[in-house]
Amino acid sequence: MTKTLLLLANGFEAVEASVFTDVFGWNQLEGDGTTELITVGLHPQLKCTWNFTVTPEFLVSEVNLDDFDALVIPGGFEEAGFYSDAFDARFSKIIRHFNDNNKLIATICVASLALGNSGILKGRKATTYNHPTSIRRRQLANFGANLVDAPIVVDNNIITSSNPGTAFEVAFLALERLTSKENCHKVRELMGF
Repeated sequence: MTKTLLLLANGFEAVEASVFTDVFGWNQLEGDGTTELITVGLHPQLKCTWNFTVTPEFLVSEVNLDDFDALVIPGGFEEAGFYSDAFDARFSKIIRHFNDNNKLIATICVASLALGNSGILKGRKATTYNHPTSIRRRQLANFGANLVDAPIVVDNNIITSSNPGTAFEVAFLALERLTSKENCHKVRELMGF
């Protein structure tokens, strides 16, 4: 059984988190049953970008990071306070722990900026929100990342993506990495993909 930490920041996009809960949940019931997803945050209640309130299962201070095999982080909106949590020292410490132990880290959209802020993307390939009007790609490059113009970028243990539309593919890629290609294909097919 693998355990994945779903790290949630205030202002995260619910849809970007829900793809992980759904894909990993489908795997629990219909796939090989070997994945467990645990929601963790800095606060007892978190408000999503569009005012949906979520109660994480645990606070960051209540978990042992060594118990987890993977880290996944959904992106969010600056206007909803996403970067206050995503750039918090506790977030960065968690990200560095997973990277230092070469464990899988998967992010959606602007969550890659949290990785950049933690320092783990220096000299590594990554992407982030890619709309032509957005400043996020420049911000990611300023963190030292080698910016790649692709929907999803994989650099060893790190998966980054360019927008919310990539969310399901990131979740499936994480599932494949944690289980197998065959198991992931089965879950995708059962979910209608």
